[in-house]
Amino acid sequence: MTDKVIYVMYDDDQVLKDGAMKLVSKGIKISEVFSPFAIHGIDPIIGIKNTRLGIMAFLYGLTGLTLATVGMRFFMVTDWPINVGGKPNFTYLQNILAFIPVTFEFTVLCAAHGMAITYLLRNKTLPGMPAQNPDPRTTDDKFVIEIRLSENSMKEADLDLLLNETGYIELDKKNID
Repeated sequence: MTDKVIYVMYDDDQVLKDGAMKLVSKGIKISEVFSPFAIHGIDPIIGIKNTRLGIMAFLYGLTGLTLATVGMRFFMVTDWPINVGGKPNFTYLQNILAFIPVTFEFTVLCAAHGMAITYLLRNKTLPGMPAQNPDPRTTDDKFVIEIRLSENSMKEADLDLLLNETGYIELDKKNID
């Protein structure tokens, strides 16, 4: 089944936001917005929910904290205890102050890498994944709204009339399988 997609290009982010507000207020569902930078305030306009990336960062950090604690206890206390600088090495609790910097750094390392990989996977932007950008100019200085006709009940002719009021600079229609 083919779906008709309309790409509406703007040259200013504020004009895009105003146009998106007009479209959404008339009941049009906007599928995606392509932009060279983050447009603050566009998410609630087009209906994007808040991200849960912070929760994932906490879980990745907790994983890093656990791995660091278990690893240091095993390596420095259980497996190969070495008396370095007169520090006791019989239990983890006797050495905990020496382990805090390593624990902190490993927690941050796991949280940062986990967040970055999760972000890239979620947005399908890992190297080797095909790009889904409708126009290469959106990586430079243009902004594009994607509207799928299958997600909207308005007729195409009525939608064209409504789009004319938004101040776009270019309109492109494509059939997608």
